[in-house]
Amino acid sequence: MKNTVAVRGITIGEGAPKICVPMVGRTMAGLKEEAAFLKTVDLDLVEWRVDFFEDVEDIAKVKAALSEIRAILTDVPLVFTFRSAKEGGEKEVSTVFYMELNRLVAESGLVDIIDVELFNDEKAVKTLIEAAHANNVFVIISNHDFDKTPAKEEIVSRLRKAQELGGDLPKIAVMPTNTSDVLILLDATNTMNEQYADRPIITMSMAGKGVISRLAGEVFGSAMTFGAAKKASAPGQVPVTELRKFLELVHTNL
Repeated sequence: MKNTVAVRGITIGEGAPKICVPMVGRTMAGLKEEAAFLKTVDLDLVEWRVDFFEDVEDIAKVKAALSEIRAILTDVPLVFTFRSAKEGGEKEVSTVFYMELNRLVAESGLVDIIDVELFNDEKAVKTLIEAAHANNVFVIISNHDFDKTPAKEEIVSRLRKAQELGGDLPKIAVMPTNTSDVLILLDATNTMNEQYADRPIITMSMAGKGVISRLAGEVFGSAMTFGAAKKASAPGQVPVTELRKFLELVHTNL
């Protein structure tokens, strides 16, 4: 029996994959407007992609923006993500700042989940996971390859590493260069899910070729998918208005 992740009435790893929608506003005003709009959207979780925020390097302003977002999205599970430039994000910051930002946000009581990139110093990642868990915050341990799809064994290895480090939700997103790459990602997801995972995992193949992985992930073992409300934060995200229909269609036929 695999563990699940239960947060604000949503259970990840149970039923159909949960839909997470990113917020990508650059200003406080833009974020408030975006949050208000997302209240009207059929979603399960919201991810604040803070690397888009113009004041991301001012932690006080980040926390102030979080307070505003939480005041609007009172009951919605909130994921906090700074995606580094090397993994497809908007900017690069020092590792020290990255870890401090995530730690202080985890301690703020304003978020439910933080996203920590796998390819950081292992000791620092473990320390951050411990700090998050001490504040009842779950952790996605993620890896994104916007250039290619690694070999199946490497994908499984990275997901297993994320699990071994203590991540509650191991995640990987890869870029297909051909249709065979999509099959590699799905096969790796299935192997991880059936042979190694003791908790929910999140996987996806990006861009147009990989859309099937966002729609049929449940078949292979992925417990969450990302959909776009206004602006996508990664290539291949399906509009959330369509996404729910596809997920339910797959789920009811399994």
